[in-house]
Amino acid sequence: MGDPIRILHVVVNMNRGGAETLLMNLYRNVDRTKIQFDFLTCKAGAYDVEIRELGGVIHRIPYVTDIGHKRYIQALDQFFADEANYKIVHAHMDKMSGFILRSAKKARIPIRIAHSHNTSSEGGLTAKAYKWFAGTFIASCATHFLACSNKAAQWLFASKRSKVMLLKNGIESDQFAYSPMVRKQIRRELQLSPDAYVIGHVGRFTHQKNHTYLLELFARMQQEKPDAVLVLVGDGPLREEIEQKAEALQLQHKVKFLGVRSDIAQLLQGFDMFVFPSLHEGLPVTLIEAQGAGLPCVISDEITEEVDMGIHLVDRLPLNNQEVWIQRMKQVMASNGSRHIPALSLSNQGYDIRNTAAWTEGFYQSISR
Repeated sequence: MGDPIRILHVVVNMNRGGAETLLMNLYRNVDRTKIQFDFLTCKAGAYDVEIRELGGVIHRIPYVTDIGHKRYIQALDQFFADEANYKIVHAHMDKMSGFILRSAKKARIPIRIAHSHNTSSEGGLTAKAYKWFAGTFIASCATHFLACSNKAAQWLFASKRSKVMLLKNGIESDQFAYSPMVRKQIRRELQLSPDAYVIGHVGRFTHQKNHTYLLELFARMQQEKPDAVLVLVGDGPLREEIEQKAEALQLQHKVKFLGVRSDIAQLLQGFDMFVFPSLHEGLPVTLIEAQGAGLPCVISDEITEEVDMGIHLVDRLPLNNQEVWIQRMKQVMASNGSRHIPALSLSNQGYDIRNTAAWTEGFYQSISR
């Protein structure tokens, strides 16, 4: 038995975002005697302690917004020159991966993977222009292309579309299976009355997640169903703004802001409906998790159809028509279906992490030969 192949994953930080959660799911489920994950990050993250416990090394360089473009590129070049023993670099920073892979190529790192987790860049015009420029290096500097969905592949790798492999955002499905006991427990903890109707959402407070729209929908649902409660899980730059908006709508006693949580599998048991009006997404892990918990999901049609596991839990609706959302949410509330989903629903669609981890392990082994 030789040493494991060490893969260097490049992310901004290892917080509980979608791509990061997928990475941790993979990391826990690959055979770590064969494959080890190390990380190049710019900021401390929620998963750092667990990464080190699993045997991973975390490297850190400052992010471009802290030191400017020139010094960021120097830091990347310097890092890869110093750590040239890595054979595989796997970048998860969407268009920004271009700079990473360019530096890795300069340092002659043989295998350079670009991984698309989204379908649009975040930020204002300047940020988007900068990211666009970074993205121009991907086609010439990456040796392999991965994406979480067809839409995400098309967005980041349009010119290389035929070369892209899809890596499904798998989850540990047993953890999410519906449990009435956990439901009772979590609702007690959140001080929700047994007859409260709980609309849930998990996501960072950013423009992309469209929390304002969600609050507007909830304000209207409140009039129909006064015992409805909205539970928002996550944190981010727009949280304060959304808290103020909830107050302006006089909903502060009906909206719970839980911040970042590590018990998403349990929280989902306490919800009755999952509402997700994102403006763009790659393929949100959290929607796979919600279906794994048997939750009806009302989501925007900007999100790829591939997210639907075919178990009649997902409705994709247009954002330009709130009426349609309200009608659909009322129907879901009235239906109160069973929360138990058919066995193997997720693994048949390729979203069980064991399948994903086995595929990933094989992929790394085959490209490193």
